Amino acid sequence: MQALRIAAFLFFATLCNAAAAQPLYGIAMHGDPALPADFKHFPYVNPDVKKGGRVSYGVVGTFDNLNPFILKSMRTTARGMWDPEYGNLVYEPLMVRSRDEPFTLYGLLAQTVEWDDSRSHIQFNLNPDAKWSDGQPVKPEDVIFTFQLLRDKGRVPFSSWLETIASMEKVGEHSVMIRFNEKANRETPLIIASSLPILPKHAIDTDSFDQTSLRIPIGSAPYRIKSVDPGQRIIFERRSDYWGKNLPSKVGIDNYDEITVNYFLQDTTLFEAFKKGDVDIYPDGSPGHWQQAYNFPAVTSGAIIKETFRPKTPSGMLGFVFNTRRPMFADKNVRKGLTLAFDFEWLNRNLYSGAYKRTESYWQNSELSSFGIPADPHELAMLGPIKDRIDPDVLDGTYKLPVSDGSGRDRKILREAVALLKEGGYTIRGEKMVDKNGRQLSFEILTQNADQERMAIPYRRSLELLGIAVTIRTVDDSQYQLRTINYDYDMIIKSYPSSLSPGIEQVGRWSSSAAKTEGSLNFVGVADPDVDTLISHFLMARSAEDFRDAVRSFDRMLISGYYLVPLYHIDQQWAARRSRINHPGVLPLYGYYLPAWWDASAQ
Repeated sequence: MQALRIAAFLFFATLCNAAAAQPLYGIAMHGDPALPADFKHFPYVNPDVKKGGRVSYGVVGTFDNLNPFILKSMRTTARGMWDPEYGNLVYEPLMVRSRDEPFTLYGLLAQTVEWDDSRSHIQFNLNPDAKWSDGQPVKPEDVIFTFQLLRDKGRVPFSSWLETIASMEKVGEHSVMIRFNEKANRETPLIIASSLPILPKHAIDTDSFDQTSLRIPIGSAPYRIKSVDPGQRIIFERRSDYWGKNLPSKVGIDNYDEITVNYFLQDTTLFEAFKKGDVDIYPDGSPGHWQQAYNFPAVTSGAIIKETFRPKTPSGMLGFVFNTRRPMFADKNVRKGLTLAFDFEWLNRNLYSGAYKRTESYWQNSELSSFGIPADPHELAMLGPIKDRIDPDVLDGTYKLPVSDGSGRDRKILREAVALLKEGGYTIRGEKMVDKNGRQLSFEILTQNADQERMAIPYRRSLELLGIAVTIRTVDDSQYQLRTINYDYDMIIKSYPSSLSPGIEQVGRWSSSAAKTEGSLNFVGVADPDVDTLISHFLMARSAEDFRDAVRSFDRMLISGYYLVPLYHIDQQWAARRSRINHPGVLPLYGYYLPAWWDASAQ
């Protein structure tokens, strides 16, 4: 009987392993891909578009390097070499991300994949038709070579992602098996599949890889470099022999025969080039500029079209960041009092014509946000004893930042701020906010440009009403980078972008390990075991429900911590384009997608 049980167990285990090993056309972080195995194209493209024509983009910056994967390239690499905004023009990843799902990947260089339920490994089965621009086939050896090279000589985050790999081996003629170590989590296989380029082993000099170079590279993607004018422009031309043009994940994408990326020293110069016709598309992030800067003939005549798009993406968080490594910001009551003292209504009305909305959650405008939503039994069980550290109004969904009268000196709110500061050990004495030793509460806001300084000035004015001494120091880019790397600041202004699939990037922003790592993105200095636990919850979540509630719990913890003075967001995307540039009628979840646009004059 025992032998029969063992035999039955082995039989069913074999069946399960066989099922797990079935090649998959797509993979999702949670749940299953939305599109069927026989999908023809993404829903947000025009599958019938006639390719041709040209487009000219503009960016602020310069470049002296065509290798975006090394440390020396972080500030001077040519855009378009590895740039999701314009599409992967020269290099490609193994799989491509759908813009209409939170985090789902479909086949590209890898035709299919295989993985186990625990995601301890993933096997990439390469498309046998995949070729480099010089006609050589893309091989498993290229994948292994790339990952070893970027692990050893690549910049962060490429190198850090690859530290999760325990082993790599070629399987058959077209496959690579990747096994992960203890540093990996359930998101890791998707990061490896979608966020790393594959490079040609036969065309890379490993000895000189970490040096800047303007050598024209060989890639597998739809474009090759036609010409380079260092620091000024780079022109890409579409390959007529591109191997993947008929893949479902590439139909309706990469529609221009020629793409030019122009470089400008400042945004005002870029906008003037757009007005003259040297640039075809101008994404606009300034509400004042969007409202006031388009009264020129090309707009009036219809040669330039302004459009507003409404994606379904989280707001992210922009705010004044407390460096909690500083003693005066160690107490939560102090941080909360300083948060209440910020008059958003005055700022929004007087500086931004009322264009912004106040941000009150790190994932506002999405189902991942806790704002306005009480924690249900499932989330409370997930929180466990940590729920006692979350503010009651945040836990029950009633939390909301106070709305001022817009005067810049709302007495009721300022009284609340004073009461909180008192709980944090500060009282007003002789028109100064001082601690028990008579030291005035004072700090510096470090800013990196005039726009940030403009935001900081009214905040300083409000704090001065409470007897708090605030200085504002604007420094150049190099000094700002050095000081932020070393955490040499009291308060800075930072943006925390958020997605519908938050993952390992949150470790870099909020974990205890990152707080102790020089140059990390944990600008606040949070080193809290409970925060670490909540991060692990959504990193290890398996179901969509578990993931949603884990992120909501994390959101509640960050809100309750008052680590930032929340500023504002826009729930729209703005872009102006020349009338000959067109786009599909369907807007994907993440907003407009430039690689799916086309030149209508070529139709």
